[in-house]
Amino acid sequence: MKTVKDKYLLVGADTAGFPIKEAVVAHLKAQGWTIEDIGVTDYERDKDDLNLMFHRVGLRVGAKIASGEYERAMVFCGTGMGIHIAASKCPHVHAGVVESPQAAERAAKGNGVNVLAMGAFFVTTHMACVIADAYLNSWLGKGYEWWHNFYEFHKLAIDEMEAFDYDEYMKTGKLPHLGDYPLSPAGNVPGKAVGKKD
Repeated sequence: MKTVKDKYLLVGADTAGFPIKEAVVAHLKAQGWTIEDIGVTDYERDKDDLNLMFHRVGLRVGAKIASGEYERAMVFCGTGMGIHIAASKCPHVHAGVVESPQAAERAAKGNGVNVLAMGAFFVTTHMACVIADAYLNSWLGKGYEWWHNFYEFHKLAIDEMEAFDYDEYMKTGKLPHLGDYPLSPAGNVPGKAVGKKD
């Protein structure tokens, strides 16, 4: 698998997302990242290529994450929504749309997002680069060591989403239930300890 630790990243954009994707790719390459781009790479040449519509790029990116070829990817379209929905159709993809570095950090730290989407209608090229750095320097649980069971609680959610079988759920009405981690109401208040009291 091509990992973030080894500075490998998969990207894809349609024509609308092309400007911010280009800025992010140039920014990351200057930092030594190896980027595979499987979307629009030349605006004039690709602008009328229907194989590079947002959903088709999203599905191709999602498939490479699903197969385990890449650990993470970033995708770009006009809103970030359509390409995110398409990537999410693939198994093992946990995609999120963000418009701020804070949301990008939390997407990785709390939700294990492996496909991050941005929309060029809402995110400037400069902000896209800041968001990319925030996302790629974050991982599940990092920075939340003060929150007792933060990692376990969020990892449980990811594992249960991975275990979810829609057809089985429709037959039984039961969600996969892999475990529990006790939380106090203080769990949503930054700076407060969470979990069982001693």
